[in-house]
Amino acid sequence: MRKIVFDIETRNIFQDVGSSDPADLDISLVGLYDYETNSYDSFLQEDFPRMWPILEKADLLITYNGDHFDIPLLNKYYKKAERGDLSKFRSLDLLKEIKNSYGRRMKLDQVAEGTFGINKSGGGLDAVVWWRAGEIEKIRKYCLDDVRITKDVYEFAVKNKKLMFKEGSFVKEIKLDTKHWEPVEEIKTQSLF
Repeated sequence: MRKIVFDIETRNIFQDVGSSDPADLDISLVGLYDYETNSYDSFLQEDFPRMWPILEKADLLITYNGDHFDIPLLNKYYKKAERGDLSKFRSLDLLKEIKNSYGRRMKLDQVAEGTFGINKSGGGLDAVVWWRAGEIEKIRKYCLDDVRITKDVYEFAVKNKKLMFKEGSFVKEIKLDTKHWEPVEEIKTQSLF
């Protein structure tokens, strides 16, 4: 199974576009990790033609808040390139899984701190400021850091059937049912007769 973990940074914020629809924003950079090649990569808008074939070969797109934010936003560009509809791809949104299990949403930073004792290297608003200042390498580093954290969160959850999150000075546990996250491939057996 080919899995892709990805995250998006934007050039602007909702207040700039007067909307709360992620598709109204503009992408500055997409970062991704490809399990098949064991590699990280990043893509500015002009690099999207190189990114589409990678996403199209994926059996599963893994994100944190991707069903609500990343996929609808990236889909705007995908449709414009007349490639299809990314919302039809199989996806696993870790934030959605957390909300379904724990009853509320929480930031990736809370989960990273509770599960691994680390914090994110910045925030989405920082990425917009860096974009406006032309600091692409800062955006790239931050976005790929988020991809790494999302990948680690995914792997920890699959292995341990739980995640932790930090709330104030407390660390709390989120139990997760991960059996539907990856489809079990049928084992083909040949008849001996």
